[in-house]
Amino acid sequence: MNYCSHCGSKRLISKIPEGDQLNRIICEDCNFIHYKNPKIIAGCLPIWEDKVLLCKRAIEPHSGLWTLPAGFMENNETLEQAAIRETWEEAQARVESLQLYTIISLPHISQVYIIFRCQLSDLNYAPGIESTQVELFKQDEIPWDTIAFKVIHHSLTHYFQDRLVDNFPVHTGQLTQNH
Repeated sequence: MNYCSHCGSKRLISKIPEGDQLNRIICEDCNFIHYKNPKIIAGCLPIWEDKVLLCKRAIEPHSGLWTLPAGFMENNETLEQAAIRETWEEAQARVESLQLYTIISLPHISQVYIIFRCQLSDLNYAPGIESTQVELFKQDEIPWDTIAFKVIHHSLTHYFQDRLVDNFPVHTGQLTQNH
């Protein structure tokens, strides 16, 4: 950060503000504290009968690998709106009956993934601008060795385990760089 986004000053320092516990960037002119907070990634685990919808990534990171439709939440939208928007943008798919399914923190990259289990509204889907392919997969057809992100692998694994007993609790946890 080169300038204070509040007043435009170049006089920025890193220190622990009074009453805080972490170093923050503070403007020496207006005393504005600049917080860096985690990014929220919202997405869907779209289901059609015994299949799930996956997208092959057209962008980095992990271009060419498979993932669930998900992406960064935007300002002024709810989690559900973000998940629905990302599913439309990446898979041109409409979804319904969203149910919170996984919340996984990735503290080493300051991200939190929130995935909703949901139903595809119909079979009209196609690659969006960030995908090269979009396909429905049964469990034994999933390209497990080419899943783009560990958090997506975990969410899919939970889903197929939960499906066996027809019980879908909310799964929470964290993944570290080594897991």
